[in-house]
Amino acid sequence: MAFQIILNIVIALIWMSLSNSFTGNNFIIGYVIGILILYVLRRFLKFDFYFFRVWAVLKLIVLFIKELLLANIDVIKIVLSPKMDIQSGIIAVPTRLKTDWELTLLAALISLTPGTLSMDFSDDNKYIYIHALHVPDKEAMIKQIHQTFERAIMEVTK
Repeated sequence: MAFQIILNIVIALIWMSLSNSFTGNNFIIGYVIGILILYVLRRFLKFDFYFFRVWAVLKLIVLFIKELLLANIDVIKIVLSPKMDIQSGIIAVPTRLKTDWELTLLAALISLTPGTLSMDFSDDNKYIYIHALHVPDKEAMIKQIHQTFERAIMEVTK
């Protein structure tokens, strides 16, 4: 992946020298042309196109911001409600993530989301224990974690 990024920058610099214009806009045009060239060459050179992973990281960031906003709204509703009708709990969420980096990222994303806190991992790293402020349905929360954070992390690290 690092080689592709460097190659893309070199293509952008070559584009700038061929067009004899060393501006930021010309670099961006050359970079986009480099992305297109690398996209076409991926079929012939048999490598994974790095921009797919960059796109997956951007999707993960947008997903986290969306979940952060939704969780903030939920916590505000709980705090401002006249009756404290919450059902907090600890949930064991099974995970398909394998590496320590993936598990750490999942725990960080969960802990950074208001109303939830990653507590611990099982000894075999197949479960993550989460404390949640309001959990009316444990299965729905497990499903939501699998469909959001875990799936996005797996797309980034595949």
